[in-house]
Amino acid sequence: MIETTGDDRRFPPALADVARIEFDYGDEGEGVDFEPYGAFDSAEKTTDWLRHWTGNHELDGGAYRIFGQDGTGGLAAIWCARPGRPLTEQPVVFMGSEGECGVVAGELSDFLWVLADGFGPLEAALHKEREAHPDAALIELAERYATTARRSAREIISVAQAEFASFAEDLDELCR
Repeated sequence: MIETTGDDRRFPPALADVARIEFDYGDEGEGVDFEPYGAFDSAEKTTDWLRHWTGNHELDGGAYRIFGQDGTGGLAAIWCARPGRPLTEQPVVFMGSEGECGVVAGELSDFLWVLADGFGPLEAALHKEREAHPDAALIELAERYATTARRSAREIISVAQAEFASFAEDLDELCR
């Protein structure tokens, strides 16, 4: 796990705008199960959560910036996996309430395109083969903030999961 200083907790403007969007779960769960936050969880809350999630009370949660959750309490986070790079260039990950986890996007810009294609963090990490449901408001938001070219959620997710292929195994090794 990469240790960070914990001093960069400024909430990116793109995530602040995402937090203003109300995600529709749908009648049958066909929508997006995502409740974005208006700020990152505190460093203390993140460390406490990671220690409980892994059962490893020696861990520091400084490598994560939690910014949302699903309806079961699974969390979406920016994972500071690229030393020296800004938060917007770090991967987005999902860690579920039952121990499931996965990489969602390789950076914040790509995450915006994933959302625009109708995938929340849970859907991207665990159900990338589902049908895309593009959302006009999220497309507009991605067009405003994204620095990467528009691609399908499936492509973005596949590339990110290939780049960080050992994410789930690395987390498993931290568990006690």
